[in-house]
Formats: sequence, structure tokens, C-alpha cells
Amino acid sequence: MANLTIIDSDCPIIYTLSILGGKWKWIIIDRLFENNVMRYGELKKVVPHITHKMLSHELKELEAEKLIFREEYHQIPPKVEYSLTKKGKSLLPILDTMCEWGGNNMPKSDVEHVCDAETLII
Repeated sequence: MANLTIIDSDCPIIYTLSILGGKWKWIIIDRLFENNVMRYGELKKVVPHITHKMLSHELKELEAEKLIFREEYHQIPPKVEYSLTKKGKSLLPILDTMCEWGGNNMPKSDVEHVCDAETLII
């Protein structure tokens, strides 16, 4: 039996979770994919129940990992736009698989849940 107390730092799953853990990053990635380019206020409106502090924190982490691109326009009022990088877009097949798994395993209800990387609805 494997020793479960040892964390293998070379494990790809641990690496992936260290970058994309939490409940907001996948939703942010999906919304950016759906809309191509978004401003901060637009993201805040389409990511349900996220606080300003958390959205700002998650965007900074995604940018640091080069999953999103932040374009700042030097104008009055200031304008910042976010979009997915090529590396960020490479996560879309995983997002599709997560959605499919959730659709197959979530409790059934009267509400129809539809999602794929283009139309994820939460």
C-alpha cells in the first residue's frame, strides 16, 4: 500500500491543482473563453457570488501562471481587458470533460443543466 503522507512534488496532478485549485479559476477561464475578451466589471457580473477581492486575487494568479493575458490601456478612465492565452486555451478540453462528468453524475432536478466549453451555465 502506498504511503499517503508523502506528497510527490513531481506529480502532475499536484502541480495542476496547485495552479487551478479552488472554485473560481475554472469559471473565470470558461467565461473568458465564451467572451474572448472581458473587462474586470464584465467578469464580476458573470462570475456568480465572487467578491471583488477574490476576483482580483484569482486574476492575478491566472496571469502569473500565463493562463490569461492582461492588457492595460493608458487612458482616462483606465481600461484593462483580460483574455485567455494559448496556454489557458489548452485547458478547454479538461473543462469540457469536467462538465460532462458533472452532467452525468450530478443529482437530477427539474432544472436542465447545459454545458460545454462554449456554453457552460452554472
